[in-house]
Amino acid sequence: MTTPEHDNDFRSTAMNTLHEDLARAHSRERLRRARSMRQGHHLARAQRLARRAERAAHAAKLHLSRAL
Repeated sequence: MTTPEHDNDFRSTAMNTLHEDLARAHSRERLRRARSMRQGHHLARAQRLARRAERAAHAAKLHLSRAL
């Protein structure tokens, strides 16, 4: 037979565990979102740099053709 104090301790422990699990789930989701955003920023930066390189290559060809 369990005592009311034991039941309260068990419920308190169960609630703490539930809150900890929820906090961990939120942390994992925030980390996932942060990684996703970081990957998106890296992709956008790489695309900007690629466009800049293409423009520079085009400008170099243009200058070369004018020089000849």
